[in-house]
Amino acid sequence: MGIALAPAWRGQGWGSVAQRLLAEQLLESAHRVEASTDIDNLSEQRSLEKAGFAREGVLRGAQMRADGRHHDLVMYARTR
Repeated sequence: MGIALAPAWRGQGWGSVAQRLLAEQLLESAHRVEASTDIDNLSEQRSLEKAGFAREGVLRGAQMRADGRHHDLVMYARTR
């Protein structure tokens, strides 16, 4: 699952609401919904936790940046 909000809408809880509602809809037909975020994106990590996702671990070096360097991702999931 991925999400992007315009700067004017950030920090108001809309991301958490959208992620929670989408996860609930997806879990009607799937057993598991996954989301990941950059290890430095603490606001998205809080948003996922508010939406009912559990932090499952860190994927070391899983994301390649434009400069060719690898960066860690944090993995989250929600299950039925």
